[in-house]
Amino acid sequence: MATEVKQKCFVIMPFSETNEKHTEEYWTQHYEKFLEPLIETNKSLMAVRSEVLRGDVLRQIITDLVTAPVVVAELTDCNPNVFWELGIRQSFRHGTITIAEYGFKLPSDLGFKGTLFYNPGGSHIKNLEFTTSFNKAIDDCLNNPQLPDSQVLETISGRGTLYQILMRDESLRRLDALLSEINRNSTVLQNTLNTCNKNIQKRKEAPAEGKKETEASIRFATGRFRLASVEMLVVSRYIDADETFYETAEKYMDRLISINDQLRTWENEPESTESWLLTVHKETKSRIDEFKSLAIKHQKAIETIL
Repeated sequence: MATEVKQKCFVIMPFSETNEKHTEEYWTQHYEKFLEPLIETNKSLMAVRSEVLRGDVLRQIITDLVTAPVVVAELTDCNPNVFWELGIRQSFRHGTITIAEYGFKLPSDLGFKGTLFYNPGGSHIKNLEFTTSFNKAIDDCLNNPQLPDSQVLETISGRGTLYQILMRDESLRRLDALLSEINRNSTVLQNTLNTCNKNIQKRKEAPAEGKKETEASIRFATGRFRLASVEMLVVSRYIDADETFYETAEKYMDRLISINDQLRTWENEPESTESWLLTVHKETKSRIDEFKSLAIKHQKAIETIL
């Protein structure tokens, strides 16, 4: 029968003396005789204790802090290493249980947190209450991993938070660039049409014997459509929009790519190129206008967020 793979419960706690009562030996016993057996009453978990912060050990500690489904943080005595590790954990993931010795006064910035208090050497009933609450908290971490318990994550991720504010501002900057690119491309399209019409008019007005001179006076549009902003949009999909929006973006982009390709042949095949450009002009303008309208709509919608 295959051995069941257990999940880590990473324990953040002091590993050296924090005061006369709480010596290095005390903390070792606290872990080995109290926390480890208590955690491992849940058969799916394996308790792992934090170690001295150095070298490769530090790298492993950070990895465990970010990946462990459950972290238990021992806050008693306000050990600096404990708070450093707790800060890392709370910056990346929910699923953290904070505990402290009964009677210990927590720092004010941790007063909001539902810390569980144990009573070493205290009444059986008080410790039974702690054990019951602790086991329930473990189950909550395992069964509801997205249940928020980190003020940091709640502040920097999710709707209405710092993360969303930053993403909103970044999306608006990208949309500004996109709309600037669309407007420029609209101008390029019109300039291309104007050049085509002037060339056609020159040929119509030129006498038969002056054909060579007329062809020598033909001009070609040098502007090309820019596509960097729309390519970023299509690839990253940074706007929360339905598939119709992105289909419109892709059709707009594909059409401009095909025109850019055709413009390369203009000097070698002027009349056929101009004929094709005139044929696709109206539909291309329609695609540009449609895509611009949708981009403006989403820009306005994002501006109203928060």
